[in-house]
Amino acid sequence: MAELTGYVQYRFRSDEHDTNVLLKGEAEWVRQKVEELGLSGLGWTMPIGKHDKKSKQSANTPSENKKLISIDDQPIGEKPLDMGPTPDPSKIPVVRRPIGELDLSRELKMLGLEKPVRPDVIELMEIFAEMDDPRPVQGAMSVDPMAEAWLRELLHVVVREYGITALRTQDIEEIASKKLGNREGTALEVWLESLFSAGKLVKVHGSDAIAWGPSPRWLAGKI
Repeated sequence: MAELTGYVQYRFRSDEHDTNVLLKGEAEWVRQKVEELGLSGLGWTMPIGKHDKKSKQSANTPSENKKLISIDDQPIGEKPLDMGPTPDPSKIPVVRRPIGELDLSRELKMLGLEKPVRPDVIELMEIFAEMDDPRPVQGAMSVDPMAEAWLRELLHVVVREYGITALRTQDIEEIASKKLGNREGTALEVWLESLFSAGKLVKVHGSDAIAWGPSPRWLAGKI
């Protein structure tokens, strides 16, 4: 298949990695950028029209050019009858405070928003113990379908009920080790790392520990 020339558009999207690449320009430049990004053979390229007034006007006769100029010089339209009220900057409230004195908790409370509360491990253990057995995860990529299903149930509660996006490794071990194939310590970390590599978990590096959160597609049961 012949390579495209002229003005083209390249697009690559990956929902799994939340990636969206869009390039527009001359075909040779676009191909060079695609190679630099390591996306050769991925995405798709299509030609797009590029408006060129100079070439268009050069192809027209002098009389046609005069017609084009007269059309371009015509006013766009009359001014609307109602432009709305005149802006009054004095009505904009001015809020001044020393740097660092913003009470974020109080401001959020005034807006009706509550600060997220980290769930108690004992409370999560009680909730987890009362859950019914979930259906095993489907798919050839799952090493331990039942353990993965239990982990998804746990993270579903954490995200939906508490608004927390991730749990520390030691918390996961303390809450659900028995239902995760009795994985502890290094074995649990290696298993969680494999789920992260498969795009099922999100890895969060904290100051004192590593936490794990669910990817939206995995939490919804799509992968």
